[in-house]
Amino acid sequence: MNRILEICANSAQSCVEAEAGGARRVELCTAIPEGGTTPSFGEICTAQALTSSIDIHIIVRPRGGDFLYTPAEQRAMFYDIDVAKRLSLHGIALGCLTMEGEVDVPLLKRFVTAASPLSVTFHRAFDVCRDPFRALEDIIACGCHRILTSGQEADAQQGIPLLAELVKRAGERIIIMPGCGIRPDNIARIEALTGAREFHTSARSTRHSRMEYRNANVSMGSPLVKEFEREETDRGIVAACL
Repeated sequence: MNRILEICANSAQSCVEAEAGGARRVELCTAIPEGGTTPSFGEICTAQALTSSIDIHIIVRPRGGDFLYTPAEQRAMFYDIDVAKRLSLHGIALGCLTMEGEVDVPLLKRFVTAASPLSVTFHRAFDVCRDPFRALEDIIACGCHRILTSGQEADAQQGIPLLAELVKRAGERIIIMPGCGIRPDNIARIEALTGAREFHTSARSTRHSRMEYRNANVSMGSPLVKEFEREETDRGIVAACL
């Protein structure tokens, strides 16, 4: 089977699970509920130390929210790109838009140049672009290697019509990688209907805390966050997607 799986990994341990399940690549990030932000230097180094055969990409995204970046945020992104190169990672994922919802072509070109020779994925900033077909051509012209997209819908299954058209228009010029809501029970259908060959999924399951003493009156952040459980990539789910 030619299917390639990229795992959205929220920790070094998730990278270990992704590799054990047979994934080809990870996109290492933190803050998945915000759509993913840049992981720490320590997390990246640990992921490298604990894996041996999987390609490690990192997301370069200084914060959640939109993709219109201030000069200070852009500077941080260039520093993170430099870290990725110094650590000999395989690639990065990023995206940048203008106020009008178009790809920020001059900035993206600078990012791609700075990242060379690393592989560059334009991430789901694509899904909030005004015109997906213009964005496709702009991203190709800037030298990116793939686009991660849900087809501008809530999940990739709903985005199948646009994903199929993007794959057709892209041809061999760039990889269209469906992501968001990819699961073992729908990946074959999405593959068949879109013609895509690379897929992005977190393949996570819930891990419960081993803490015995728990003070339920204190929260470390949002009350919506459950303090004594976390989501982590599951090697069994990864394997089931292949």
